Amino acid sequence: MKLKVLILIFPMMINFSSIAQTPEELNTKGKEYYYADNYTKAVECYRQAAEQGYAEAQYALGICYDNGNGVAQNYTEAVKWYLKAAEQGHAAAQCNLGKCYADGEGVAQNYTEAIKWYLKAAEQGDATAQYNLGICYANGEGVVQDYTKAVKWYLKAAEQGDAKAQYNLGGCYDEGEGVAQDYTEAVKWYLKAAEQGLDFAQHNLGNCYANGAGVAQNYTEAVKWWRKAAEQGDVYAQCNLGNCYADGEGVAQNYTEAIKWYLKAAEQGDAPAQYNLGNCYANGEGVVQDYTEAVKWWRKSAEQGYASAQYNLGLCYYYGDGVVENYTEAVKWIREAAKQGQAKAVDALKVLGEKSK
Repeated sequence: MKLKVLILIFPMMINFSSIAQTPEELNTKGKEYYYADNYTKAVECYRQAAEQGYAEAQYALGICYDNGNGVAQNYTEAVKWYLKAAEQGHAAAQCNLGKCYADGEGVAQNYTEAIKWYLKAAEQGDATAQYNLGICYANGEGVVQDYTKAVKWYLKAAEQGDAKAQYNLGGCYDEGEGVAQDYTEAVKWYLKAAEQGLDFAQHNLGNCYANGAGVAQNYTEAVKWWRKAAEQGDVYAQCNLGNCYADGEGVAQNYTEAIKWYLKAAEQGDAPAQYNLGNCYANGEGVVQDYTEAVKWWRKSAEQGYASAQYNLGLCYYYGDGVVENYTEAVKWIREAAKQGQAKAVDALKVLGEKSK
């Protein structure tokens, strides 16, 4: 009898993750994991590529440490990997390394080092680095303050579409810093930034239309841009939009809408909005007349040094509107307003026979 030989075939278990991949392939896989929000796997791939000296992966690993994606946030490790990539000429890594030095994250704050790395990146055309370099020149951080050089770098970044650089460049033309004052140019750059959704630029563009600076005065356009900024939470635009509704400029007069926008700004601590909201309560505009509420908002504004609110609060104490009558408090607040040259307060002290100091 012939014996049958049984041949057992064991399937080969292949660990595909162990198959050798090039640094470029690992980096590409890392990106796929990163954009799928699988940060842990992304870090694994980036690290393998980074340890082989692949600059793009070193930069990406630095970002993961910077933001705490897939690893515990660690600015020191972020700097380590940014530096490795930066030394290979990676522009974005150079820019981020400069930011670490500027902010003192992962390294001791050092604006000179920040400038060094920003410049390397900026000269390669990195728009963020160009913008950051402009900020350093405008503020005199790591370099002698020089608005002309600030404008130079803002312009380079702005021409690449960097919204913040466009806004700052508009500001330079608006104020005549580093360039001849030119409201038309200011509007041009504010508009570019505003169309990208930058709230500061939308607010300033609204100001230009309201004041007729660089464009024909047009409150409807002012309201349009202030609204865009206000809806993003810009406190000054919210107050300005409230004023437009209160005065019927660019929109139909509507005190209810005015109150809505004043309140949004006032709750963020804006003193003029708090003052205006107090006025609405005192006059019963858009709300039921309520001196207690008026006093509440005037006090918030007055405590920030807003002279008109200080004067009104003083009057409330003098007449006992919304508070218990208190001559000492009345004089105190009217005097604070008078110190700032508030005309009504100065006159009131004279009538009361009180000194301004």
